Amino acid sequence: MKRTVDFIFSLILIIFLFPIIIITAIFVFIFIGKPIIFKQLRPGKNAEPFHVYKFRTMTNEKDSNGELLSDVERLNAHGKLIRKLSLDELPQLFNVLKGDLSLVGPRPLLMEYLPLYNSNQKRRHEVKPGITGWAQINGRNAISWNEKFKLDVWYVENQSLLLDFKILLLTVKKVFISEGISNGNHVTIEKFKGNKEIY
Repeated sequence: MKRTVDFIFSLILIIFLFPIIIITAIFVFIFIGKPIIFKQLRPGKNAEPFHVYKFRTMTNEKDSNGELLSDVERLNAHGKLIRKLSLDELPQLFNVLKGDLSLVGPRPLLMEYLPLYNSNQKRRHEVKPGITGWAQINGRNAISWNEKFKLDVWYVENQSLLLDFKILLLTVKKVFISEGISNGNHVTIEKFKGNKEIY
């Protein structure tokens, strides 16, 4: 049932939001540069890898040595606006349509984090990852990794279509108030370094 809901809703959203998707793509091309789409390998259900798609929000600016500048320096005002409105997430609707993602589930993190999880944290991969999730409506990037993983596992243990609809509605609210996008001095949450002794 969840896969059917994901397919139908993602298709409807792609059709409904298609003008916004095209406008965002043009905006990225003009103000941030090519490539328009950021593609990265992420772990899916059972930690199976897949490519997640997002609109780029950071430029390719480099220093005098040819090295990329820091994330903070490469995230210009245009990229911040795209993130604030969560427009960078729109290409993931095609991931949902393909079946890589669900509309709701634990967010797919980096492949490099897989060896760092403890046995309980690994449970977040028992379900398909999502565009939004229980952790996103309860703090997003403004909460600690430990809190995020607790919320992800809670979702795994309590998932239902009713809960998914609640999360989707609350996600819309979070987007409008732009809550939890950043964490301190980081443009996103700082990297997970492992905390096997916790939770």
